[in-house]
Amino acid sequence: MALCLPKSLPAASFRLRSHYYLHSLLYSTTKRPKKQETISADEINEIPTPSPPASYYDVPPSGISRPISEILKELNKKVPDSLIRTRTEADGFTLRHLPWHIVNRIMNLHAPEWSGEVRSITYSADGKYVTVTYRVTIYGTDAELYRESTGTASVDEVGYGDPVQKAEAMAFRRACARFGLGLHLYHEEL
Repeated sequence: MALCLPKSLPAASFRLRSHYYLHSLLYSTTKRPKKQETISADEINEIPTPSPPASYYDVPPSGISRPISEILKELNKKVPDSLIRTRTEADGFTLRHLPWHIVNRIMNLHAPEWSGEVRSITYSADGKYVTVTYRVTIYGTDAELYRESTGTASVDEVGYGDPVQKAEAMAFRRACARFGLGLHLYHEEL
């Protein structure tokens, strides 16, 4: 297969933009210049491609470039007290927890290639409670792991957000805790 390229094209610009230029020539709808030169596919392969700048390699690796064991080691570290919130339940019980948005940020930091999905939403037979099942998956170079958990909220409970949002946030936090994130909060009394 031979490609038709204009003779007026400077060699340097062809080397730097060869792929994009060839693509535009092959798929353009505009008229091509009348003066053309034929270049074979072998000659195109011989054109040197520029190497990326040195700063390209200074970018830190993404989470998927690490093994699962390293990601889990980071997630199992104790969360700083400044990120932990306290709330008092209706019965007077004080609860320390991580809000879902902080859990989300920690996951983005230590396991940037994670994903999450709602697996099911179930209402109780009497319609007073809703339960959400949530799956969190983390990806590493050697494997991918997922953990699922549930969260339940009362339909009659007042406060911010609807019951499904509350149950989803609870299930998300619990699924992340199964990877070790904030797990120390569950064992503080021991």
